[in-house]
Amino acid sequence: MLDAVSALSEGEASLHLGRSPRIRIPRHDTQPTTPRLVKLAERVMEGEVRLPTFQRDFVWTRRQVLDLLDSVARNYPIGSVLLWSSTLELDSSRTIAGLEVEIDRADDKVDYLLDGQQRLSTICGALYWDPEYDPDPLSFWNIVYDLQEERFLHREDLDEPPLHQIPVRLVGSPSDYFNRPAASEHLDARKLLFDRFTDYTVAVVTLDDMPIAEIGKIFERTNTTGTPLTIVEFMRAATWSEQFDLVEAIDRIRMVLARKHYGQVDRKVLLRAISAACGFGFSTENIEQLRNRTPEQLDEAVEAVAAATRHAVDFLTTQIRTPTADALPYMNQFAVLTEIFRQVPKPTDLQFKAIRAWFWRTVLSSYFKGWRSDQMVADMKAISAFAHGRTSGIDVAASLPGAQFWRRTAYHRGSAATKAFALMLAAAEPVDFRSGVRIDVGKALAQSNEMEFHHFFSRAWLKTQGYRDDQANVLANIIMLTSLSNKAVSDQAPGLYLQDEIDMRGERELITRLETSLIQPSALQHALAQNYEQFLEDRSQTIVNWMSDLAAGNLPHQDRVTPPRPDDPDALVPFDQEPRDEDTAD
Repeated sequence: MLDAVSALSEGEASLHLGRSPRIRIPRHDTQPTTPRLVKLAERVMEGEVRLPTFQRDFVWTRRQVLDLLDSVARNYPIGSVLLWSSTLELDSSRTIAGLEVEIDRADDKVDYLLDGQQRLSTICGALYWDPEYDPDPLSFWNIVYDLQEERFLHREDLDEPPLHQIPVRLVGSPSDYFNRPAASEHLDARKLLFDRFTDYTVAVVTLDDMPIAEIGKIFERTNTTGTPLTIVEFMRAATWSEQFDLVEAIDRIRMVLARKHYGQVDRKVLLRAISAACGFGFSTENIEQLRNRTPEQLDEAVEAVAAATRHAVDFLTTQIRTPTADALPYMNQFAVLTEIFRQVPKPTDLQFKAIRAWFWRTVLSSYFKGWRSDQMVADMKAISAFAHGRTSGIDVAASLPGAQFWRRTAYHRGSAATKAFALMLAAAEPVDFRSGVRIDVGKALAQSNEMEFHHFFSRAWLKTQGYRDDQANVLANIIMLTSLSNKAVSDQAPGLYLQDEIDMRGERELITRLETSLIQPSALQHALAQNYEQFLEDRSQTIVNWMSDLAAGNLPHQDRVTPPRPDDPDALVPFDQEPRDEDTAD
């Protein structure tokens, strides 16, 4: 396992070898020491070294506990310990290995344990367990060292063990340890065990005054499980009090959103919104400033964000038609939208139009892809100007893609581009071109297994014409279609199945239905002629026109679809009973 020192020395080594390091690594002070293990455990119990609450629980097995003690007894190395010395007050665990620790010390600086929790927990538990306060015979820490067998073992009773078995907890008390009777043949082994434990030293690296962002990276790299330390967990520890728990506050918001099918909004997204509501902003640097707010101020911000998220979800579900959080191409957009509705809780019709325009411009331009801190600052300023009437819209530096983007970008369910395209299709209120039934876009976007996205020119047919799969699997070739109709179309040539529809229902009816899928009469003619390239070019331009309409904040057209005829068998098929589509990219 790399410790912080070795991770930093690699870049320095490249300088000595005459190579230019690939990245510049900021230098931070580290303080390597080799204290005695029992002294380090004592510091933990006295609160000089603390276990921040973002650390995972104790997860070691009994076998791992015994193996560590055996390593100490044999003077084997057990790895280094990583501490972070900081003036920042983090919420810390009040117990370690089930034992109460002192954390009420008023020190200017505290050493927080970043790596070595399982090992130090084991040492503390083994040395400080007291059966009078924890009379559990099956305790993890009811451990003895058998002088005859030269091994550690767990006892399953609280009886006084035989003389050849020494309770490990006595090592912490020399008088109790040596006053306990022992057979003469075991005296040397008894003293050796005591000396091994009391003289054992461990390498400790202390990081001094390192920024939170760097600490998060180091924690993730040194943590044996590879578990990342999220900013949410860190700020929970930084803002914790008996009156306020950040994660609980965020989860209360998520529980409310869950009733609107938005419960999967990421905690960090809501944390960004809380930071903005406190007057800071959306960035990690802004979030870190939350530790300067009182519990009352944080509670007030959480309540404001909770109310704003409800307005944001109502807007998304009614005016954009995004049924779940997962339908959003970029989750961070929800944080900004929440701040918009926090500052403008009751928009006028013109303000709603401006918010719709902002939504579509940011979605379709991939504005939130790699969202940078300078963008976050600009977004806060734009929202404030809009809320105070200094601007009629929400300014955003975003350029919409051209027609080429839609005929070259691959369809991949789950990608931001595909989600954005799906929202555009949904906004056009598509109908199944065979049955005329309006497609339930809510289910299509929320439950991908119940609605499929169909290739208008089937991939199988395009393959017979010499097209590669990547050329067929582009967004401009995708429409929403029920699985039943998709199976009926199968891999037919477009000129055949479209002509069948014209013969059955008439060209005017087919045109009306296809227009809801952003396919104009000219594109239909190219499809009838089986001219894939011209179809893509024509439909891509229609997509661009529709995109511009949405980005202007206009609402989708209403009631432009011919209702299905009562005798149409496809119109009678319930949505949730359709068979699964087999002509999708995944």
